[in-house]
Amino acid sequence: MKKITNNVQHIIRDMLQGFQFENNDRVCYNSKHNIIYRKDLAQQNVAIISGGGSGHEPADFGYVGEGMLSISINGNIFVPPTPEQILAAIRLTDKKQAVLLIIKNFQADVQNFLSAESLAKEEGRSIDHVIVNDDVSVEDAVSYSKRKRGVAGTILVHKILGAAAAEGYSLQQLKNLGSSVIKNLHTLGVALSPANNPNQTEPSFTLNDNEVYYGVGIHGEKGYRKEEFCSSEKLAIELINKLKSLYRWKQGDKFAILINGLGATPLMEQYIFANDIRRLMQLENIDVRFVKVGTHLTSIDMKGISISLLKIEDPEWEKWLKSDVTVSSW
Repeated sequence: MKKITNNVQHIIRDMLQGFQFENNDRVCYNSKHNIIYRKDLAQQNVAIISGGGSGHEPADFGYVGEGMLSISINGNIFVPPTPEQILAAIRLTDKKQAVLLIIKNFQADVQNFLSAESLAKEEGRSIDHVIVNDDVSVEDAVSYSKRKRGVAGTILVHKILGAAAAEGYSLQQLKNLGSSVIKNLHTLGVALSPANNPNQTEPSFTLNDNEVYYGVGIHGEKGYRKEEFCSSEKLAIELINKLKSLYRWKQGDKFAILINGLGATPLMEQYIFANDIRRLMQLENIDVRFVKVGTHLTSIDMKGISISLLKIEDPEWEKWLKSDVTVSSW
């Protein structure tokens, strides 16, 4: 498949330099470790750092700026940054600043970030972490074991914790807040086509032209069911019914919704799906307090969509979701 790239070995560097070219008034680019960071890093007491493998753009560098992330670290495509990269990002902050790491729940990501955190503590840094595990797709139709990967809901964690950090919350307060938000956050997705990784010769999975794949992962991990595509409404009913069974919501419960395109889904289709979600939530008498629709955390060029629901347990969460930010992709 044709892609607008140059040397495949330089994809990450070329992408990040292009992003910094657009946003040079707000962010800097560390080319040695593929780090995007705020020019005004010292502005708040706790720096919020996140990152992961590339191929999920605009996550996470698109959320670096006032009110969200302080720093993002970018690994190779679908490969997390190394402990060396993460430690280099931590060292960009002032030694007097505390650091909170937001980690997506993939084995290699957790291992690398926690390794860097341990090294930073040895240097005397005040540092802690939260692990986002919002994906509630299942392994298969037999075990129904939840995958608990960190996927698109991570963006809502960035937003809430970034806003709270800007208000002066302490490291411990941010960790506690993050843990509360994550417990109330669930995501499910569906793919209409696989991702085409430029570093691989074969797509991550195969689908017939008329098929959809429920529960597929953002790296192409297998989903829980393939079936013939019928309509956007059918996709919405499947995902909402699954999420309803987890939340066991009651009338009047307050929710935030993130509808996320997986890379090759036009906004027209995202908004059609959003309208189907609107009607279903109205039928359930759910009080939807916040909605965000757009392409936020992708799987390169996968055609598909995900929905993240956050049950709002505290009015402050809604306030922080709606607060102003200065980032490129919110």
